[in-house]
Amino acid sequence: MHPTYTSAQKAIHWAVFLLVIGLYGLTYVEELFPRGDPGRALVWWFHISFGLLLFALVVIRVGLRLILGTPGLPTEMSELERWAAKIAHLLLYALLVTIPALGILLTWYRGDALSFFGLFTIPAPVSPDRDTARFIRELHSLCANSILILAGVHAAAALWHHFIRKDDVLKRMLPESTLSWSKSGKV
Repeated sequence: MHPTYTSAQKAIHWAVFLLVIGLYGLTYVEELFPRGDPGRALVWWFHISFGLLLFALVVIRVGLRLILGTPGLPTEMSELERWAAKIAHLLLYALLVTIPALGILLTWYRGDALSFFGLFTIPAPVSPDRDTARFIRELHSLCANSILILAGVHAAAALWHHFIRKDDVLKRMLPESTLSWSKSGKV
């Protein structure tokens, strides 16, 4: 076991975090434009493109986790805490895979092609179906809301470990420059 995550694992972790927040924010930006407005279509195009990027990063992240493993948890953690951490991570990964998959299906059932920043396009392999699209959109929204809640609990747990338990759980995922800064007593 490594004492910390690799630089690649850390970079992907924080990129995924930023993408999740940004994608969630784009759903609110979309609402600023009336239906049929080109601005709304542009926001939707960005949402799809960044969603596909998120999906790709999650696949890479899962692959790295399977290949490299994870740092061991502090020995002071109880069995219940270890179990909770494993379940929380499993749920986070499940949502990180499910949300983009539902987004892809939603796009196709709306009758739209997937476009990744205009670099390539994947046409819908299914016929448009408003009822199915509506159902998938509800699931997509439910999962998106769920990941924000779970990510909030995840962040709170990391901060609790850092400030209350004073262990290295949070430090394992911080960039190296942050770690050297924290050793000086400023974090």
